Amino acid sequence: MKKILLLATLCLVATSCGNQLAAVRKDAVKPMVIAQQLPHDTDDPAIWINPVDATKSVIIGTDKDSDGGLYAFDLNGKIIKKSIPLKRPNNVDIAYGLILNGKKVDVAVTTERETNSIRIFSLPDLEPIDNGGIAVFEGETLRAPMGIGLYTRATDQAIFAVVGRKEGPSGSYLWQYKLQDNGQGTVMGEVVRKFGNYSGTKEIEAIAVDNELGTILYSDEQFGIRKYWADPAKNDNSELALFGKGDFKGDNEGIAIYKKSATEGYILVSNQQANTFMVYPREGAKGDSNSYPLLVEIPTSTIECDGADATAVNLGGALKNGMFVAMSNGLTFHFYSWDTMQQWIDKAKK
Repeated sequence: MKKILLLATLCLVATSCGNQLAAVRKDAVKPMVIAQQLPHDTDDPAIWINPVDATKSVIIGTDKDSDGGLYAFDLNGKIIKKSIPLKRPNNVDIAYGLILNGKKVDVAVTTERETNSIRIFSLPDLEPIDNGGIAVFEGETLRAPMGIGLYTRATDQAIFAVVGRKEGPSGSYLWQYKLQDNGQGTVMGEVVRKFGNYSGTKEIEAIAVDNELGTILYSDEQFGIRKYWADPAKNDNSELALFGKGDFKGDNEGIAIYKKSATEGYILVSNQQANTFMVYPREGAKGDSNSYPLLVEIPTSTIECDGADATAVNLGGALKNGMFVAMSNGLTFHFYSWDTMQQWIDKAKK
């Protein structure tokens, strides 16, 4: 009986995988690398640029489980380090030069859903520097942190974490925390802002911050992508833009920003159930920086992508114009040469 049940389960899994693979278009962009599989459930990647040698940059990815963690991959997709065990880490983002004990430390920050906290790790060694975590959404009934984006303010290099949750009220769905030394060489977080409209349609998970433009983008799933100012000192919680409505098959999910210059580039948003990415101009439409026309839909090898990241930094070889990294079902992350993505954009312009 056990053998029959096992065979039945394997058949169901094979059928499910087959159906998913069938949804990937034949002309889909192929990855340069598919990273080593993680044990449980990949969710979100972030790219750390090695300041000494960019060819030794690292991809940080989450393994979303009660026995999960952060994993570091080299550019060949090989696992080179795992963090301490974490209780369902969801999304992750990276910032450079957080001051601790008078020294600059690059950090990866992830949400830890089952402990209602965010966790901070030094890079590239993935060592915890948060004294066990920073509690978020304290005093709220709805907590369960999921999404995170890090903002570095140009004027003073202060670093802020923008945190989203599984559920929350419109107007204060996201909370923003200033990250700083607690005086003892570990990181503390201070709530400086509560903001963010919410449609109530599904949830808000993917959050991306554009440091140079000083803006926050987040996916209000099955509704659209919302835009806000990133600097809490502006005291402006008004919504700057809402775009992508009607562009997606189901969920609008992971957001990546590719920066061609200080102000120009592309916003890529996962069209999750279509296994494609929708591309918008980072600078907005000509004459209107808060209007975002769809430029192109790019089919990729990823299955139901939750999270993505991009960089234009020269990482060497086929990655001379940077790379695009996206999560895929199957416990993996797919690494693409940016050039293969740019080809689709260029073709759409003709």
